[in-house]
Amino acid sequence: MSTPSGLLLRNVRRPGGAGPIDVQIRDGRIASMSDGGGRPGINGTNTPAGSVEQVDADGAFLVPGLWDSHVHMQQWALLRERLDVSAATSAAQVVRMVADRLAERPSPPGGPAHAALDGFGFRDGLWPDAPTLAALDAVAGEVPVILVSGDVHSAWVNGAGARLLGVHVGADGMIREGPWFQASRDYEEAPEHRREALVARAAWAAAARGVTGVVDLEMADNVAAWQDRIAAGVDQVRVRAGCYPDRLEQTIAAGLRTGAEIEGTDGLLTVGPLKIISDGALNTRTAHCRHAYPDGGHGVQEWSGAQLVELVTRAHTAGLATTIHAIGDRANTIALDAFAAAGVGGRIEHAQLVEASDVPRFAALGVTASVQPEHLIDDRDVADVYWPGRTADAFPLASLARAGARIRFGSDAPVSPLDPWLGIAAAVARTRDGREPWGPEQRIGPALALACAADGRTGVRVSDVADLVLVGADPLTADATSTLRRMPVLATMLGGRFTHRDGI
Repeated sequence: MSTPSGLLLRNVRRPGGAGPIDVQIRDGRIASMSDGGGRPGINGTNTPAGSVEQVDADGAFLVPGLWDSHVHMQQWALLRERLDVSAATSAAQVVRMVADRLAERPSPPGGPAHAALDGFGFRDGLWPDAPTLAALDAVAGEVPVILVSGDVHSAWVNGAGARLLGVHVGADGMIREGPWFQASRDYEEAPEHRREALVARAAWAAAARGVTGVVDLEMADNVAAWQDRIAAGVDQVRVRAGCYPDRLEQTIAAGLRTGAEIEGTDGLLTVGPLKIISDGALNTRTAHCRHAYPDGGHGVQEWSGAQLVELVTRAHTAGLATTIHAIGDRANTIALDAFAAAGVGGRIEHAQLVEASDVPRFAALGVTASVQPEHLIDDRDVADVYWPGRTADAFPLASLARAGARIRFGSDAPVSPLDPWLGIAAAVARTRDGREPWGPEQRIGPALALACAADGRTGVRVSDVADLVLVGADPLTADATSTLRRMPVLATMLGGRFTHRDGI
């Protein structure tokens, strides 16, 4: 029996299009497309039908492979093992959840790091009470408790947790921003073999939601980590591996350049950008803003404008692109100023609060807005409290699009789930759970939202790399608050091979 030399997808539909088409894939690319019922070998390929595997898609809709342009893959994988406290509406409720978990799964006092109780997802910005060290100590004693906030910019710990991390905390038990990032980077949350198994499972889960690529901005040696993972068989997604300023000189010395493929990874791994965290986050009240928070503070600016210019220039000279985390409006202005002063383009991660006068600068400076639309729904209530009168400038997706800015979607997993359909739906509807849309004037259409989640691809064309997704509903007409959020993904393909298949 001969081995199939290609793949023919029969009876697929394009979103918004009429009638089925057949799509032939050869050597990892789309070789031809024809009206449904056509034969293999159209457009001059002359491939005998017997040497082509044929799959009947039964009217499924074909879209380009989706990308998550901002993930922390290891943290997302580990989240699956953590206590989920995201539903808590008070510090007292979190303490009860911790007590309940400890009652269900006792941990040995003084045990190894992976015996600690890890939790994730609390958002204390609107709580009626405040976190305290004493409250966690009262229920956990000498069992280390480390609870990471939903925005990943802080953690609430008990005394044993602080000792395990090697940090000093005050009466609130909170670690914020830089000290937390350093502590979390050094903390062994699971044995290495267990961590890597969880990352592999997370990659499979991403493929099952139509993801064919991620930009991994984990605080780690991501190139080396993904080389090992791919060698071990984790090949469900393409990866652009970013680095941080503490690894900049190491990255430059290794001769790594943004966009370069890493040898031995079959094209799956390329070098990503330098990422700089310039300010904090909304829920932690550390996003750098022009107007004061209720406590009188304006947030934090981790890097001055001059320092950002120096880093952007250094990276550019060495062939590395830069992306700058900026959430507050003042932080976004400083980041745009830095790109302008350096004379290069780049990306801004989040762009959650942007002065109207800064919106046109994204396109003018060649700066991509890498945004996480699901955050606008998660943050709408806290934004109304801490950015009063400013929310017309929050998550300005339609304004950025009208100004000609390049927009890319991501999740910032684990801050929101690694599921691009949630972001697409949030951008289109700006609501969920039956609430009125928040900032409805900033909604964008489903075609643009899909392109933002597909790394800019606006459709499927002959000669494209066959990173493809087959879905069970038309994403251009599906209800954005129901079907689009729960889009049935029937198959995902990477370079013409199935990485997920369920229903065809």
